[in-house]
Parts: sequence; C-alpha cells; structure tokens
Amino acid sequence: MKKKSVLFLCTGNSARSQMAEALLRSKAAEQFDVCSAGTQPEDIDARAIDAIQKFGVDASHLKSKNVQTFAGKEFDYVITLCDKANSECRSFPGAGKQLAWDFPDPKTRSGNHPFSSTLTELNNRLSMFLLVELKAFAAAVEATAEDEQALINVDPIAFYKCLTDDIRLKTLMLTHYHGELCVCELMQALDEDSQPKVSRNLALLKKANILSDRKHGQWVFYRINPALPLWVKSVIAQTTENNIALILPYLERLDNMKNRPDKVSFCR
Repeated sequence: MKKKSVLFLCTGNSARSQMAEALLRSKAAEQFDVCSAGTQPEDIDARAIDAIQKFGVDASHLKSKNVQTFAGKEFDYVITLCDKANSECRSFPGAGKQLAWDFPDPKTRSGNHPFSSTLTELNNRLSMFLLVELKAFAAAVEATAEDEQALINVDPIAFYKCLTDDIRLKTLMLTHYHGELCVCELMQALDEDSQPKVSRNLALLKKANILSDRKHGQWVFYRINPALPLWVKSVIAQTTENNIALILPYLERLDNMKNRPDKVSFCR
C-alpha cells in the first residue's frame, strides 16, 4: 500500500510541529511519510527534544526547516498547529486535505511541564487522526496493534497495581529520572537496608514487563522497558515530572553515594 504524506506546520518549527512529526513517525511510519516545517523557522527548542525522548520516541531525525523547502511538493495532509501558521498557509498548494489544529505554544504556556503537556495532547489528537483518517489502512493498523500487544504483553490491571506500592512507585520514578539504576543504588536512594525486599519489588516490575534489565560485569542494571506502549511510558513520565518533590530526598541520597557502580551506555 502506498504511504500517505503529511506535513505539519507551525510558525517556528521549533516545538509543536517537531513533536507531531516525531509522534506520527513513531505511531505509523509504515503508513505515513512525515515532514514538518515552519513559516519562520527557528532552532529546535531543547525542551521539546527532552520531552519527546522522555516519552520514549526517537528525536534524532528532527531538523528545523522552512516551509519553502517543500514548495511544489504535494501532500495528502497538511496540518497547521497554530492560528498564525493557519493564517499564513490557509490554502497550501498541493494539499489533498488541510487540517487546522490549534495547540498552545509550550514556550509561553503556563502550568507545570508545558512541553510534556503539549506532547501528550498532540499524541491524543494523532491517535484520533489515525482512527478517523486511516480507514483504508484499518486492517494493517489493527494487525500492527495486535503484534505490539503480543510482544509487550502489558496488563493494565497489573501495571496500576504496581503503582500502589511505595517502593515500586518510587523505583519507577527514580529509574525514569536516571535512565537506569542497580539494586545497590536503589537501596541507597530509598534508604532501604533489605536487599531482598528491593529485589522482590524489582522482580515484580520485571514480571509485569514494566522494567527490563541488563548485566554489566557483576552488576545488573534496571531501566523502564523500551518496548512498553506509549500510554504506559506517558503515565510513568507524567507521574515523575509532576511529583518531583516526592523523590527529591531520594535523588539527593543517590547523588551523595560513593563508589557507585560503573555503567556503560545502552547504545553499543
């Protein structure tokens, strides 16, 4: 089946359109060729990249581009993400269908974690977009979803039960913040003397497929399972980022830990 093409537009191509491009690529790269551009392009905001990566989505391909880069090119969908871009590109030449979505600029948005909030709202809108617009691809999308569930096998009841325990919840928050931690680091952070107690909780998180581990020398390091569906990653990320005060004492204890185990990057 021929891929459909999408162009996301906003003024600076520094945050919202970059987020939308990364999310749609992650959700439906086999069905869509995705681009983004700005009417007055700026450098990509580092906070947008950080929010995308914390959401578990690849941001390495993102570049800021001028809309003129795509002059003369046809797109199945052109989607503007702010009123200014919609006014400047109200009728984009070569657009099969043009949609006008208006999301607040995270750079001027009030509230806690504006970039993560905007990313989550874009993710929800794109999920609706896929349901409505991809009738021709419905069978393929359904098959992909079934394959993902077979691979990931996350039971939502088991997942939310894991969050009801103090040690497990704080373990997930600390691991989300640091990227990976070993048992001894978690014991130090949580001021917990019982290694079996911490290990039991880590085993439960592994059994629920929420954490994955890797061995490096004598150490076993734990991280948020990269194969988790986005909704699970989003819950963990939002819980951590909106309740950072809850784990500040534990982060400070970990920072003061001496002789922390050496670790190597996941990317080898």
